[in-house]
Amino acid sequence: MASNDFTVARAHAPVRPLKMSEQVAAHIRRMIARGELADGDWLPTEAELIRQFGVSRPTLREAFRLLEGDSLVTIRRGPPGGAKVTVPGPDAAAGLFGMVLMLAGTSVCDVWDARLTIEPAAVRRLAASATESQLATLDRELDRMRAAATLDPATFHQAGVRFHVMLVELSGNRTLTALIGMLSEIIERELANALAELGPDSDETRRANKRALRGYEDIAALIRSGDADGAQEAWRVHLSRVRQFLGSAQREDQVLDVLY
Repeated sequence: MASNDFTVARAHAPVRPLKMSEQVAAHIRRMIARGELADGDWLPTEAELIRQFGVSRPTLREAFRLLEGDSLVTIRRGPPGGAKVTVPGPDAAAGLFGMVLMLAGTSVCDVWDARLTIEPAAVRRLAASATESQLATLDRELDRMRAAATLDPATFHQAGVRFHVMLVELSGNRTLTALIGMLSEIIERELANALAELGPDSDETRRANKRALRGYEDIAALIRSGDADGAQEAWRVHLSRVRQFLGSAQREDQVLDVLY
């Protein structure tokens, strides 16, 4: 009986009503989520929003601060001022995500295991169902990789990280795209560390870059041919080679460090 009374009491516990600033922020949040406000749109002026919502200027500005904290708007202060919609991508959460992994004692090896689970499967899906539009996007990104290969190794590695994310994005699975997008900042830092350890002009770095570019070209050809099995295996091999390259510069059992 006491247990039932407790359950009833909890069910009827008072809920704190949302402050007006929270209600305004929630309303604008829903408009962004529904696509009524797009990335880059400017919200109406303060005077117009105050009239629409029937709130004071301090209340509206508090709502803006809440939305800014969610990375949903960027505030331009000073005349003329205003709030601009900024639809966040996975990179907006990458820093916090990396911190969570670090505090959990996540190792570099663990991140690689996750990538080997996510990326080859996504590449297989892309190869099995790629449209002409997706293939055109893949070709454009491959051209960017070839151009980056003529520049410095750091630029090539950054472009390579973007190529990996793009492959998962083209696969069409938004959950996997968000995950690999949040991991991309960690991946890029690990590549930068390895480059610093091995030296950007070292023979090992040059050989690794040539192998990487061949890997990108091979995967593009396999995807274009619709060879899902071959594409999955080729990308697994490519990742294993990159992992070996990074492993020559650092231990895989070390815990991630996102504070540098």
